[in-house]
Amino acid sequence: MLLASLAACAVPAAPQAAAQAQRVESWGANDFGELGDGTTDERHTPVTAAGLTAAGVTRLAAGGNHGLAVLSNGTVKAWGANDFGQLGDGTTSSLSDPDHLTPGTVRELSGVTAVAAGCTFSLALLSDGTVKAWGNNFSGQLGNGTSGSISNNTPVTVIDPANPSAPLRGVTAIAAGCDHSLALLSNGTVKAWGANDHGQLGNGTVGGDTGTPVTVVDPGNPGAPLTGVRDIDGGLSHSLALRFDGTVRAWGDNSDGQVGNGSIGGDTGTPVTVVNLTGIVDVDAGDSHSLARRLDGIVRAWGDNSDGQLGNGSIGGASGTPANVVNLTGVRDISAGGVHNLARRSDGSLRAWGGNDSGQLGNGSTADSGAPVTVRTGIGTITRIAAGGNSSLAA
Repeated sequence: MLLASLAACAVPAAPQAAAQAQRVESWGANDFGELGDGTTDERHTPVTAAGLTAAGVTRLAAGGNHGLAVLSNGTVKAWGANDFGQLGDGTTSSLSDPDHLTPGTVRELSGVTAVAAGCTFSLALLSDGTVKAWGNNFSGQLGNGTSGSISNNTPVTVIDPANPSAPLRGVTAIAAGCDHSLALLSNGTVKAWGANDHGQLGNGTVGGDTGTPVTVVDPGNPGAPLTGVRDIDGGLSHSLALRFDGTVRAWGDNSDGQVGNGSIGGDTGTPVTVVNLTGIVDVDAGDSHSLARRLDGIVRAWGDNSDGQLGNGSIGGASGTPANVVNLTGVRDISAGGVHNLARRSDGSLRAWGGNDSGQLGNGSTADSGAPVTVRTGIGTITRIAAGGNSSLAA
């Protein structure tokens, strides 16, 4: 009706195209409604997520099978799988209660500046420097001092380990692994909580999940915190920290070389230095691989390459040493999914590579690609991206 009315009034094409561009698109796996388009149909090229316009979305996050969007008014929309209450709307899906196929509002949440999505839980950073969490808490990934079978379908507060009756404060960035969480503090140190079966909490130990935040330690002095951190991210069972000097530290599972210290195999509960990396300005972690973006727009990758996720032109094997992603320059933003990656270029276009069994590369096929391909999005200029387990989002 609206389009017919506009056509009748002979509205110029340019403003109409601009309005069309203000949207969020999604593609890939959709078994749980994680594309937010009102269906459970797998999509090999981008479709529009219902009820979200890019003009009103400030941040995006994609989890194992759910999506999150921060709106300009500081509230959060969520959609997709809800078996652990990870959508935060006070409900929990069951076999007879379908997952949410279009975005709905997370309850009791305002003033949000950033979100992060794990496999089955969600995090939100508030403007006052505190953190809320909801969803699965089996490993303590909600950070509210509890763990086990207790999940929350509405947000709870991440606590201060020194004062469990108070919230963790001074947080400037958050990140979610599969079952663990990370928080960057204003003093450049990092807190972590949740699963630690591979040492992904970085507190010098391997094993011992915790629902209370612990301090990521300095590899040179395990009695002191890692300092000088400007960015963080979490993978399936490993973690990354970018320091202000442009170098990267990593810890946790290294079965595919994803901590990037030149070796493959074993776990490390203490951060190690990722080799052959300088001038880094952004990091992102996939299931078992890692990405880093240099200031010059080059992307480097290391870890598992069984689906081509390292972007080195091949499919198969693994690498414990970072190398450049081929045929890719001018990158301004990166996002690592389960086994695929997204890269937003300075011209606003989007590239993807790696696993594509559900069409998560968005190029119209389901063939894996060991080199970047162009995502067939209808958005003129991409401003925000998020790669999930087997799905992708762009605004």
